[in-house]
Amino acid sequence: MESIAKVVAFELKNVHYGIDIQHVISIEKVQRITEIPNTSKFVKGVIKLRGEVTPLVDLRERLHLGETDYSDHTKIIVVNLHNRQVGLIVDSADDVMDIDSSIIDKNNKWFGGIDKEYIKGIAKLDDHLLILLDIEQLLHSEEISEVIEEGSEK
Repeated sequence: MESIAKVVAFELKNVHYGIDIQHVISIEKVQRITEIPNTSKFVKGVIKLRGEVTPLVDLRERLHLGETDYSDHTKIIVVNLHNRQVGLIVDSADDVMDIDSSIIDKNNKWFGGIDKEYIKGIAKLDDHLLILLDIEQLLHSEEISEVIEEGSEK
């Protein structure tokens, strides 16, 4: 019996990505962002979400895919990481998908410009590929830890 993974699918620069739903708290519209000085370029600032200060990471910039202008389609995927909320800014968030593990290619030797440790695999769907990101690796950095610690002190 094959295992099934549930992922939240989203887009960055017209490429489809997914993260494991077990980390996802909600999907929100972009709201006013309070910038934090002296942080990495991909850390856009913080928002107050349901009474909690939530740091925001622009995934396009985190993955070195370039900058973007935010639009009505831009979303924030709020994830739980080490018992803290972190918002991931994406071009658009599609929906929740069930992915059969038998269609996931975990051979990451050809993933190009994205750091290989950020990728769990690629799901080969009928009409497109879905790059599955390892959110714990992606958000495991000193820059983000600093923002989480600063945000929790406010």
